[in-house]
Amino acid sequence: MPTDNRPIILFDGVCNLCNAAVNYVIDHDPQARFRLGALQSKAGANLLASVSLPDGFLESIILVEGSEVFLRSDAAIRIARRLTGPARYLWWTRVVPRFLRDPAYRLVARYRYNWFGKRDTCRVPTPELMDRFIDPGEVALAG
Repeated sequence: MPTDNRPIILFDGVCNLCNAAVNYVIDHDPQARFRLGALQSKAGANLLASVSLPDGFLESIILVEGSEVFLRSDAAIRIARRLTGPARYLWWTRVVPRFLRDPAYRLVARYRYNWFGKRDTCRVPTPELMDRFIDPGEVALAG
C-alpha cells in the first residue's frame, strides 16, 4: 500500500473559526492536495509528537510537509498558495516579516473562541470527505 505523502493541516477541531477555514480549504482544494486532522485527535497528537510539539498544542494551525513543519502565519500562507479562490492571493504577504505577521495571528488565535465560539466535539467528516482526513472515524471531546 503506497504511503500518502500529501501535506497535512492540523487544526483546532472545536474552534468555529478553524472549522470555517477547513471548509474553505475543502471547497478550494479540488485536487485534494491536503489532508486534514484535528489537533485533539489521537492521530493529531501522534503527529504533534513526531514533530516535537507538545500534546495539546492548540495555539496554531500546523502544516506538516514531509519533514518540514510550518506554524501560524507561515502555515496559513503556504496553505493559501495552493488553493483556488481569493485566498491564494495571500501568498504575497510572505514578504511581510514574520515578526509583524505572527503577532496579528497570535491575537486572533488567543481570542478565537470568544469571537467565533467553539463546539463541544471535533468535526466528523462526511463519508465523501473521509479520505481527506487523517483520522476520519475519531471524535475527540473538547478539553
